Amino acid sequence: MANHKSAEKRIRQTATRRERNRYYAKTARNAVKKVRLTTEKSVAAELLPKVVAMLDKLAKRNIIHANKAANLKSKLTLHVNKL
Repeated sequence: MANHKSAEKRIRQTATRRERNRYYAKTARNAVKKVRLTTEKSVAAELLPKVVAMLDKLAKRNIIHANKAANLKSKLTLHVNKL
């Protein structure tokens, strides 16, 4: 257990950030899944820019790795173009 006031605060901050990061990551995963399961090109093309922006923001904040974001964006773009 923490022995210093600053360590206790750090624990609180870490817990808050972890919760927030998990929420953003889960939201992004659901959005990616939604694009992948879409069969209509017009709907998928409409969703794609929003999902790409979400992935970019997560990579910028180090919630997901930059290469993972790039790979997901690439695969989603290919998927939408194939429709």
